[in-house]
Amino acid sequence: MLIMTIIFIVSLMIPTLVFSLSLLLFHRMNLDRNKMSPFECGFDPNNQARLPFSTRFFLLAIIFIVFDIEVVLLMPFPILMATSLSFQHIMIFLLFLLILLLGLIHEWNEGSINWLS
Repeated sequence: MLIMTIIFIVSLMIPTLVFSLSLLLFHRMNLDRNKMSPFECGFDPNNQARLPFSTRFFLLAIIFIVFDIEVVLLMPFPILMATSLSFQHIMIFLLFLLILLLGLIHEWNEGSINWLS
């Protein structure tokens, strides 16, 4: 019973000590105008909030995320091929690669991945 009480007291004291130390260190910070102003990717937050946004860049970022996730899905296939080489696994892998290739061709024909224009 005594050990449980000591553990309980210590478990209350450590977070209290850490919280008190964080408050003490927070008040030592030098607060000036530059440190108090928010920073958002180089944009001045006090100006117009609705800046024009490039939808072309947004679509390119979405395409990158989709293809990045597909690459992550492709990573286990060599291990699967090394452990159990079956016709069904090969066909699934080739179908997945075909879908990726068709998506890439579609994006290329649409002009979404043309970086020159």
